[in-house]
Amino acid sequence: MAPFGKTSPIFSYPYVRSREALAALARNGGPDACHGWKMQFVNPLSGGPAMPTIGAFIQLLPKGFRTSPYRSTDATVYCVAEGTGKANIGGESYAFGPRDTFVAPSWLPVTLETKEECVLFSYSDRSAQQALGLWREHRG
Repeated sequence: MAPFGKTSPIFSYPYVRSREALAALARNGGPDACHGWKMQFVNPLSGGPAMPTIGAFIQLLPKGFRTSPYRSTDATVYCVAEGTGKANIGGESYAFGPRDTFVAPSWLPVTLETKEECVLFSYSDRSAQQALGLWREHRG
């Protein structure tokens, strides 16, 4: 086994390259109703998550976008890299802007609304739940 175990040998995913990849996704197709354009950071050796127990993601939401309601069993921590908007989580609303952090607890419905184009980094225990066969989601 490699010295890094099941964790990705690449543990630096530069923001500039990730942002460029999100822009390319946006140029080549419409946004997902629940997530906009969203990518998961992966282990290039296995194609699985970058860490065996934590899933890490980055997503782009266009200006004036409102996601469809979404809920999942993983609790998710969001970090705002760019833009402003509002997170509606379980019936409560929270304004967000650059460098803000907010959490969507397990199975509470989430909708995101943007005032301007937004980039959100997020991480959750999704990888562990998937490995155990426990993860589920509901869209809409």
